[in-house]
Amino acid sequence: MTKTIQPTQTTAFYVQAVLSFAVSLASVVIALIYLPVEGWGRAFLGLGLLYVVTSTITLCKVVRDRQEQSEVTNRVDQARLDKLLAEHDPFKGST
Repeated sequence: MTKTIQPTQTTAFYVQAVLSFAVSLASVVIALIYLPVEGWGRAFLGLGLLYVVTSTITLCKVVRDRQEQSEVTNRVDQARLDKLLAEHDPFKGST
C-alpha cells in the first residue's frame, strides 16, 4: 500500500509568502534610506536587518527539515506496522 505525498501548500500560498517577504523587506530598506541619521546609524541598522533576515531563513529551513524528518520517520514506522499486520495470522496456532 503506497500513498502519494500530497502537497501541503498551494501555489497561491507560496506566491503570497514570497510577495509578503519582498514587500516587508523593501519597506524596511526604504525606511532605512530615509531615516534621519548619519551613515553609521543606517549601516548598523542595515546590518541588523540582514542578520534578522538570514536568521529567519535559517530558522524556516530548520523547522521544515525537522517536520520532513518526522514525516519520514512516521511513514517508516507505519510501513513496519503494516508489514507486521499483513504477516500476522491470528488463526495460526502457536506450536
